[in-house]
Amino acid sequence: MGTLPSTPFRLHLAELLLRLCGYQIYQALCPKAALPRPRFAAVRTLFDPTREPSSSSALDAGALVLYFPAPNTVTGEDVLELHLHGGPAIVKSVLTAISRVSQPDSLVRYAEPGEFTRRAFMNNRLDLPQIEALGDTLSADTEQQRRLAVRGASDALSRRYEQWRQQLLYARGELEALIDFAEDQHFDESSDELVLSVAAQVQALRVQVGFHIQNASKGELLRHGIKIALLGAPNAGKSSLLNQIVGKEAAIVSTEEGTTRDIVDVGVDLSGWYCKLGDMAGIRSEPVNGKESVVIGAVEKEGIRRAKARALESDVVIVVLSLERGAFDDIPYQLSIEQEVVEAVNDCLAADKCIVIAINKCDRLPLDVHNSQFLPEQLLASVSDLFPTVPQKRIFGISCREAQLESALERKDPGHLQEFLRGLISTFEEIASPSGIEGDANGDYNLSYWEDSLGVTHRQSSNLQRCLQHLDDFLAQTSRKHAPSMLGHEHEQQPIEMEIDIVTAAEHLRFAADALAKITGKGESGDVEDVLGVVFEKYVSLLIRRSIGSLLTVY
Repeated sequence: MGTLPSTPFRLHLAELLLRLCGYQIYQALCPKAALPRPRFAAVRTLFDPTREPSSSSALDAGALVLYFPAPNTVTGEDVLELHLHGGPAIVKSVLTAISRVSQPDSLVRYAEPGEFTRRAFMNNRLDLPQIEALGDTLSADTEQQRRLAVRGASDALSRRYEQWRQQLLYARGELEALIDFAEDQHFDESSDELVLSVAAQVQALRVQVGFHIQNASKGELLRHGIKIALLGAPNAGKSSLLNQIVGKEAAIVSTEEGTTRDIVDVGVDLSGWYCKLGDMAGIRSEPVNGKESVVIGAVEKEGIRRAKARALESDVVIVVLSLERGAFDDIPYQLSIEQEVVEAVNDCLAADKCIVIAINKCDRLPLDVHNSQFLPEQLLASVSDLFPTVPQKRIFGISCREAQLESALERKDPGHLQEFLRGLISTFEEIASPSGIEGDANGDYNLSYWEDSLGVTHRQSSNLQRCLQHLDDFLAQTSRKHAPSMLGHEHEQQPIEMEIDIVTAAEHLRFAADALAKITGKGESGDVEDVLGVVFEKYVSLLIRRSIGSLLTVY
């Protein structure tokens, strides 16, 4: 079996389940040379297997050959690698020669798509989370995507899932022991104490699973990109800001209001973060600036509706406000506020969207102010009054006009665009930072542990959600022991004793462990050996302690 990787320079051959291995192919292509030392490269001349070895039958006079014996290979099987010269004729001739090696009792064929990965999984060289991370590694375009893929390529998450599964198996085994032997034997713990102990373990596990589900959505931001919406009034500078961020004329810029009617989506790599920027129609209402004759057409109204909807679907909303010339000489500038924009931003805040505010046209500020890196306190206070829940560290003053001027190249940060981008990156880091338990028993926060949880994929998250649901069902079942009653004096809540269905509770743990087993593709919660091992361990240890007690009594 053979396959070609993404580049035409390497050919992989591996042993088949039909007892065909790379060694047979090696003997046919290199009849006069010994098998190379395992894991060491050797230069070999490859010959046509249907002709006598000679200079005229040579296929490649300088091929590098590496032999990897099982089981410590990527697939767990014998692997022979041929590193050929990259000429198409050489590759074609070697592939043709390999097809001639087939014998009546053996077959050499091309590997099916993903077959090497499937063999690695079947031979326990890779698990499903690692295979998913492998796909992310091959498709990574940005630095953050690469880091996420490399983090997921380790077996940290798989070992974590398996540890959780074992905890559930042990907890279920304790309940099974209670079911089977509670009537005949007296354990060190009462039934209530045992159930409460198991419930405490399940509750601690539930917290861990919940944080991993929460961090999975943050990992999706890194994997598929952060959706950003540019929201603002017409002519506020949304399209100009988009062009400055992506470094090209991605959107049409015009002084005419309503130039952008539909959503313009652009993908860009911002310091390693993949972002999907959306420039949208300017939001305004009728009339504008007291102009009763201004009428918003049906197309623009649809564009405004889509802009508001896109903002609610985005992860980050950049609100673009603008400074306009003041109406009087003593007021050189004024903040242009469109009430429709304010209402749209408030809707986004109510939906718990991350808001970043960019005040454009700050070149209209007095020179002594706009040359500094800070907005005037009065202007900053005005924006904070409009949106009090937006932190001031997410409010920036920019000037797209200054950034476009050729003379701006002489300045360190023309238009304060770099300062704005640094603040935007800082916002990305905040919304994508992993959530977790603040500290362990020693008060230490294991950042690496929770960063690994960012690698949880959508498939893994779906199974974790099923696991979480069964854990909640178990906790609800066991908490019925002291359920409140409304039948007491003056309708006061009185605790009443309710019988716990241990069998049903144990089944919830089995279903939860099943969900974890589906993540890695290995192990079944219903394995009789695992559960009975805990049951017998608890029962036998009880008998041993009683036997020792009897011997001491006799003595």
